[in-house]
Amino acid sequence: MNSTAKTLKIGVLAYPIEGVTLEGYAAKLDRLVAEAAAAGAELLLMPEYACVEVAGGYVSSPDVDAELNAVCARAAGILAAQRDVAMKYGVWLAPGSVPVRGPDGVTINRAPLFAPDGSVAFQDKRVMTRFENEHWFVSPGAPPGIFETPWGKIGLTICYDTEFPALARAQVEAGAWLILAPCCTDTLRGYNRVGFSARARALENQCYVAVAPTVGDAAWSGALDTNRGYAAVYGPVDRGFPEDGMIARGALDEPGWIYATLDPAKIEDVRVNGGVLNHRDWPAPVGACAILPRGALETA
Repeated sequence: MNSTAKTLKIGVLAYPIEGVTLEGYAAKLDRLVAEAAAAGAELLLMPEYACVEVAGGYVSSPDVDAELNAVCARAAGILAAQRDVAMKYGVWLAPGSVPVRGPDGVTINRAPLFAPDGSVAFQDKRVMTRFENEHWFVSPGAPPGIFETPWGKIGLTICYDTEFPALARAQVEAGAWLILAPCCTDTLRGYNRVGFSARARALENQCYVAVAPTVGDAAWSGALDTNRGYAAVYGPVDRGFPEDGMIARGALDEPGWIYATLDPAKIEDVRVNGGVLNHRDWPAPVGACAILPRGALETA
């Protein structure tokens, strides 16, 4: 990390799921990004699978296979719409993940980060939920990486990946001071698993973590029928940060943007001068646990 890095105003969206055509999705993206850009946000985060609402323009009843096929068939158009709004409004855009299918028929859950010049890098999901494994047959993608940005190095863990500490830790060890966590959960329990994990990642790595959920009901969909959560940004639970580590949050199940100004220099400082040094003290691999010997208490 570089102590001269500038602050970042991030916008994090609780994304309202509807049912739209590709053209309707592009228009919706334009409205949403225009709103956040007008508020001064420089980097925008949207949820996992937000673009799957595009299936609503092409299926007539809930059918998880037909929905996935409809979105995969339009993945190139979805990505182009995302690139175009990033360029139009001059923002860095993490528009949530897109299911993409290669020529070999393998489906990957892939999250882009678009720069204002239209260039893009991708982070794939590594650990699939039961729904992804058993219904959509999504395969693990490439290992964790980091994005280079004007604010320094940033990581991204897609939804369930956030629940596995080693994935975010690999990004932090590569220099990430902020982790983006786009998610899509259909129960409050599911959202809390991601949210609690995000807070834990922020604590143990002394970094920021931003969580963007899908929200709302979509009766037309078998995949996005119910969506729960709230947008949130977490930080270290330490000196210079809120007592509970909560930087910003929206209301439960309420669509819309939240904003926060994040300072990489504060992360660099707390990793050196914090009340505890979780980032430094991350333990080496523990190895197998032995049985602890039990014997008589010696009092002499």
